[in-house]
Amino acid sequence: MLYQLFEYLEGSGISRLFQYISFRAGAAIILSLIISMLFGNRIIRSLKKLQVGETVRDLGLDGQKAKEGTPTMGGIIIIMAIIIPTLLLADLSNIYIILLIIVTIWMAAIGFADDYIKVFKKDKAGLSGKFKVIGQVILGLIVGLVMLFHQDVVVRLDPGYAAAEGLKITKRVEVKDRLNPDKIVEYVYAKTTLTNIPFFKGNRFDYTSLLAFLGENAGKFVWIIFIPIIIFIVTAVSNGANLTDGIDGLATGTSAIIGATLGIFAYVSGNAFFADYLNIFYLPYTGEIVIFMASFIGACIGFLWYNSYPATVFMGDTGSLTIGGIIAAVAILLRKEFLIPILAGIFVVENLSVVLQVSYFKYTKKKYGEGRRIFLMSPLHHHYQKKGIQESKIATRFWIVGIMLAVMAIITLKLR
Repeated sequence: MLYQLFEYLEGSGISRLFQYISFRAGAAIILSLIISMLFGNRIIRSLKKLQVGETVRDLGLDGQKAKEGTPTMGGIIIIMAIIIPTLLLADLSNIYIILLIIVTIWMAAIGFADDYIKVFKKDKAGLSGKFKVIGQVILGLIVGLVMLFHQDVVVRLDPGYAAAEGLKITKRVEVKDRLNPDKIVEYVYAKTTLTNIPFFKGNRFDYTSLLAFLGENAGKFVWIIFIPIIIFIVTAVSNGANLTDGIDGLATGTSAIIGATLGIFAYVSGNAFFADYLNIFYLPYTGEIVIFMASFIGACIGFLWYNSYPATVFMGDTGSLTIGGIIAAVAILLRKEFLIPILAGIFVVENLSVVLQVSYFKYTKKKYGEGRRIFLMSPLHHHYQKKGIQESKIATRFWIVGIMLAVMAIITLKLR
């Protein structure tokens, strides 16, 4: 809103500041932190009055029963601290911003419904698993269709490559050559399913190559492969964030680290100079994602003020499903989805620990008549709790691993 206002008032000093993504990103972080601090306590008090407390199942973990009655559904704080700065500081006509607002509200609604049923309907199972999955599938479908068909979701490419691949060209641009400013280079904005893939020369992969046997028709039917992959990523990452939210501050801190890394990716992918230097795709219009991710980072850090050990509020599924959905969507929009196993490695490992534990238990029960376990307890953070490691130390160590994974993800920009 403010972006559109100052764009209208072009010429004044502050309106020029609003043209800079770095200024608006900094303002977004500060504003989201202020919102978290300003409204956090009030929301927590309101949740306590409504008796929106956590019901703790006795799993034999140290300090577990002390969490009984701690307000949940605190993800409302995160959502407010993301949406309000984004509405004020981002370009609301940008398709990436529109889509990310939809992702945030959609996943928040699913998480809120789950928390509401648990708290107010006293049903520990919450929202039926099939309804959660249906919601995630629909969201994945929306993200995939926007990627495939919206005219502003494009990649800047060499005209020769675009012509050879028969890509739909939406715009032609001429720019000065980075190495020789006197030379003018022509590029095209094209619709494509190209994406970045780490560790490979050329740093690119086209989903149509999976349908190469169809020849020239591969592009027409690429949605058959592309859409299910997008749905899987959205579902897996949002559930991974949900599983990670098991001890104080773990999911919040991990998500802030991932969000900061995606913010860097958004900045370099949306900046022609840095994209050329790093030999990655220049993705027009994605610079605005930096504003959204700045709000996301500020929201996570602001919420961590209350959620760090010992937590005075839990985010609930309202928050965890939302931050997972956002991380998945941004990675997809920036064409960095193949970096998720590295960047969101904490979520991936937490997910895998549950899958391995359940699978191995069922297998050994069928084979030996008695179920056996790989971990003392899953998800993985509970395994370390069972080993007697303090909750705050587990969270801090997971954050350290998250930072290492984030650095590895950034290094892949040049490592191939």
